[in-house]
Amino acid sequence: MQIKDPQYHEAVARLFDEAAHVRALGIALKDLGPGWCETHLDVTPHHLQQHGLVHAGVLATLADHTAGAAGSTLLDAGTYVLTVEFKINLLRPARGPRLWCRAQVLKAGRRLTVVESEVFSADDAATRLAAKATVTLAVLPREG
Repeated sequence: MQIKDPQYHEAVARLFDEAAHVRALGIALKDLGPGWCETHLDVTPHHLQQHGLVHAGVLATLADHTAGAAGSTLLDAGTYVLTVEFKINLLRPARGPRLWCRAQVLKAGRRLTVVESEVFSADDAATRLAAKATVTLAVLPREG
């Protein structure tokens, strides 16, 4: 995967600092490289639904934002990505104190980028794949 902006690390870090919803959920950047990104989340009671499992909306946000960050690693400096479509498969209930997500660009195009995200739930005993998403991102020019 070809790097177009040598400052992509800083640009992606800003995506986490400037996204109020992502910050409020506690999603944090773990690591990244050209065409991929990893994030993590320490699960707290406000992430849970009525049965004590991590809410599907939390999993979807984690998968979507991590995909956007992965796609952003391959952008020109004057562009950004915006999700235009995503599909998520919730494979098993997410439980345990930690979630982490890895997103990998499948195809980076001039106008559309397709990324796959995997969300894992982890506790001391095991790490399990909880969700898998395919995210399509539009590549847009920054205004101003």
